[in-house]
Amino acid sequence: MNFLSTRVARLTVLAALLAAAAPVQAGSYVDPVADAPTPGQGSAGWQPFVSLTPLYQGSADLDRGGDFKVGGAVVRGGAAYDFGGGTRAGVTLNYDYLDYSFSSPNSLAGRSPWGVVQRYGLSLPMSFALGDGWRLGVAPSVDWFRENGANTADSLVWGALFSATRRFADGNLIGLGVGAYDGIEKTSVFPFLLVDWRLGERWRLINPLASGPTGPAGLELDYQFDGGWTAGVGASYRVMRFRLDNDGPTPNGVGEERGVPVFLRVTRQFSDQMALHLYGGVVAAGQLRVENSSGNLLRKDDFDAAPFFGATFIGRF
Repeated sequence: MNFLSTRVARLTVLAALLAAAAPVQAGSYVDPVADAPTPGQGSAGWQPFVSLTPLYQGSADLDRGGDFKVGGAVVRGGAAYDFGGGTRAGVTLNYDYLDYSFSSPNSLAGRSPWGVVQRYGLSLPMSFALGDGWRLGVAPSVDWFRENGANTADSLVWGALFSATRRFADGNLIGLGVGAYDGIEKTSVFPFLLVDWRLGERWRLINPLASGPTGPAGLELDYQFDGGWTAGVGASYRVMRFRLDNDGPTPNGVGEERGVPVFLRVTRQFSDQMALHLYGGVVAAGQLRVENSSGNLLRKDDFDAAPFFGATFIGRF
């Protein structure tokens, strides 16, 4: 199951790119793992952060036969720095581990079309204040998405995000951006929306947490309770492409998973620096694809709604 995709995953770095200086926000659109320094700590130098997300997706039937499930973990770590004058920069290290388990045979292959998939890479987000609440950002990144046994050089994805946001005097934020990436037999250029908009004293409309199991490409309605608790309901869209094993059923081919996570999130904020987010939901409109080494479609199959669960711990030190 993909929770951070070759296109969507790049939004993970937008937190460091765009976040306002603030403590860990349990329900904000900004990703606390890469948030700017807490007010009053801007002179403290580099501020480390870490995020850990174990996840599990239950068994889902493939429409043309067979089923699959997956478990794994998503890890983010790095540091952010406020240079003053509205200029911020950071470095984020990315690692994902996803262990797919297929019934045999299945509609995609006589045996498992792929097994363990890993992603590792680096992003370097930067952002610049322009005045009147406006901020521009750029986040170049390089990542490798590959099944164990795949050629590393053929698994490279590189590119950047470019964005512009405006935060108003009442704290509401809206922004637009474009991402451009190349790799694994595909070039992608896509727009995206950033939003953090209060609808009342306790309600707000936000993007899902970037380092969480759903990915950030969607919308979430968040409610703030007393005592450090928040909850949200939302939906997102995700796509993951990865290079396949050289010795697998489709040597040096391409695997892809896409779907729409619909979820409930409950968050406990322990302090300004630490929070725990719990997730449950289903992945709807899911599809698996297998392509050859040139990116031409060989097989595809839809899968039934699949339950998923995850937990994201976020700390800043």
